Amino acid sequence: MIECPSCGKRQEPLLTCAECGSPLAAPLDCFAALGFPRKLTIDLDALERRYHELSRKLHPDRFAAKGPKVRDASLRATATLTRSYRTLRDPVARGLYWLELKGEKLADNNKRVPPEVAELVFEVQEQLAEMQLASDPEAAHELATEVTARRVELQFTMDERLAELELHFAKWDEPADEKMLTLELKTILSNIAYLRTLIRDVDRALENAKAA
Repeated sequence: MIECPSCGKRQEPLLTCAECGSPLAAPLDCFAALGFPRKLTIDLDALERRYHELSRKLHPDRFAAKGPKVRDASLRATATLTRSYRTLRDPVARGLYWLELKGEKLADNNKRVPPEVAELVFEVQEQLAEMQLASDPEAAHELATEVTARRVELQFTMDERLAELELHFAKWDEPADEKMLTLELKTILSNIAYLRTLIRDVDRALENAKAA
């Protein structure tokens, strides 16, 4: 139970007081903060509407003339709301947060390059090394063109993994084997993490090649 700093009513933790509507500095998980059930599948339009609705109710400007406890509650509740919204609207962040809620960490299954993307990672790294070491301008340009084409392929692969992640989320609605689903989620997120790193490295190498 938590006590409202404005009206004093004791109640279940929420972002706003059920009695007077004032902000509460309640410790909430991201789903509870936005009033959503703890499920990986989320209606993003509904999420955005709820976020903006609560943002208006909690905005610190509305409580500038209130006492310090109410103002502090407004700031804390707004921070919780913003963090929760940013976490849940991004499917990757949502998946990582889900693992956290389950007491899991991606690092537990992320110590080596996932076999699903290992060949791709090594091929791209080899291309980047060749491009960076090329001394002949014509050869360097040709390698840069190949790497640019590979960048398009990487983004396509990333989009496929993100779509796979969204499909995976639906499996948690009625999990038959939570251990297996957790392992599958870790695998997908691990693949995405390596692809993001690879895309970042490619973008950086191409930028350096342009500047050279």
